Amino acid sequence: MKTIAPVTEAEAEESDFKPLTAQEAEQWRSRNPPVSVWKIVVGQVLVGVVVALAAWVLTGRASMGWSAAYGALAVVVPAALFARGVLRRKASANPRAAMVGFFGWEIAKIVLTVALLAAAPRLVPGLSWLALVVGMVITMKTYWVALLVRPGVRKTD
Repeated sequence: MKTIAPVTEAEAEESDFKPLTAQEAEQWRSRNPPVSVWKIVVGQVLVGVVVALAAWVLTGRASMGWSAAYGALAVVVPAALFARGVLRRKASANPRAAMVGFFGWEIAKIVLTVALLAAAPRLVPGLSWLALVVGMVITMKTYWVALLVRPGVRKTD
């Protein structure tokens, strides 16, 4: 004899799922516009320039500014490569190919970042690793800022 497990609250909530109609989906898309990847990359460039200038002005040493700028560059160049690669085949008919392409470009981005960091001591005279890391981290955090300030985001209480 087979026993039937009682329905849990989570399963009951799942059954309330109702797909959106075409009109509801269009309204949702108009309220939640996509964020342009290129706007984020440009934002990263601007943030990197500001961080580099701030490092230079606050320390009075140009080498600190160049180190912070190179840290920002180690984020921006791989991000631009990734954006270019992923958007080149934006609408892939094969989901598996899209996933492999996404991960392939992500690996390329990581390898390029590591290569840029490995080349830093030879390319930046008077390199400050601390300034480089600060430039990288602040530039990377631009992703989060872009998500928070994008149009159509509703603030919650």
